Amino acid sequence: MPEAARAALPALFISDLHLCEERPATTTAFLDFLDGPAREAASLLILGDLFEYLAGDDDLESPFNRELCAALKALAGHGTRVFFMRGNRDLLAGEGFAEAAGLHLLPDPSIVAFGDGEDAPRLLLSHGDALCTDDLAYQAYRRQVNDPTWQAGFLAQPLAARKAFIESLRQQSESAKKTKATEIMDVNAAAVEALLRAHRGPTLVHGHTHRPARHVHAVDGRECVRWVLADWHDTATWLRFDGRTLSAEGGGAA
Repeated sequence: MPEAARAALPALFISDLHLCEERPATTTAFLDFLDGPAREAASLLILGDLFEYLAGDDDLESPFNRELCAALKALAGHGTRVFFMRGNRDLLAGEGFAEAAGLHLLPDPSIVAFGDGEDAPRLLLSHGDALCTDDLAYQAYRRQVNDPTWQAGFLAQPLAARKAFIESLRQQSESAKKTKATEIMDVNAAAVEALLRAHRGPTLVHGHTHRPARHVHAVDGRECVRWVLADWHDTATWLRFDGRTLSAEGGGAA
């Protein structure tokens, strides 16, 4: 099992903001969040889909993306440690993004320890899309776009071509969602329990499904808790961890 990343408390968790120029209210909520609650936290952990889409680190040259990176870097400069886990919408974010935004990249999944020592509280983090195993078409697509060879070939294309391709995929995805059963797009219980079992059952926090809730799973006789993060609709919503308790906060908290 890989060594846990180290973060500090209190910690805030967010995901699925899908920031883009077409949603100015959500962008404003994010910038206000960075200037407010995030500055009171020791760590901010972003579990994917910060962007509606990101076509690669060279996509950060747009004024909109530069503003977002500058705001994150300012938060890091203030003293909040910022961590980022790629989602399905920003899976091409790389070291260039990490440097521009002043943050630390996390693999999916990751164990994060909050403090030093063997007794430091730990959480298991994931974006969550890998757990939606009932959606066979999506999982086939996910395997393709996460393949390093495919990514290298895709990133070798001009930025304009990449953006056009991603836009066409977004439209196809929205159309496909209308015909899929909602249960297929949720996580699979067996996949969740397998992940918890592999990492010895710490509390799991993930996003992706846009179904904020607290779930309890019985894994090998242990009670394991799974928290699902909310997506953002014009208002900031986050999960707060003080080392003992997780609590949903913000304007859109369930």
